[in-house]
Amino acid sequence: MTTTPAAVDDNQPTAPSPAGTRCFGDGDPLYERYHDTEWGVPVHGEHELLERLALEGFQSGLSWLTVLRKREAFRSAFAGFDAQVVAAYGPDDVERLLQDASIIRNRQKIEATLTNARALVALHDAGGSLDELVWSFAPAPRTEPPSSWTEVPAKTPESLALSKALKKAGFVFVGPITAYATMQACGLVDDHLATCPVVLARGSGGPETVGATA
Repeated sequence: MTTTPAAVDDNQPTAPSPAGTRCFGDGDPLYERYHDTEWGVPVHGEHELLERLALEGFQSGLSWLTVLRKREAFRSAFAGFDAQVVAAYGPDDVERLLQDASIIRNRQKIEATLTNARALVALHDAGGSLDELVWSFAPAPRTEPPSSWTEVPAKTPESLALSKALKKAGFVFVGPITAYATMQACGLVDDHLATCPVVLARGSGGPETVGATA
């Protein structure tokens, strides 16, 4: 994503939304469910974090909803984001994926996903983990939720540092804006707006997520 907020669509309003209005996603059940139960919720695990990095890369230049609608297809195409399996993909697999209409058919993004799987395998071989690497850059929690998108950055010093660390480890398509989008998606930061029902539920002693439309 190239604008604020990094993991959402490009046309967000800058003024505060009415109380009880989601930060994004109202009106689309899939988008609502993602907002209510995933965005800003901590994510751990090697497959899970590799998936988030890959999807943020595929989203570049597109809407996040487009990626969400193809998420299961991505999981099927990339073996559940099992790094060992994807790292073994070769040129024939790239050509096969370029013919798969169920995913986003972009050679650079597909090849980046293979590169990142190989980087993760190398990281494991060196005794590290993606979980440890990513979460080492989690900033201190916000003291107050943002009141509007103008208070939500597109990148931060922590996302710049995470981007540099990922690149040093061999990952690609992980600039500081994509890194911040990943931090939002994986719960390293919580950018839900003060007017969001997720935040309002916390204030009233309710659960941290609200029920999405089935």
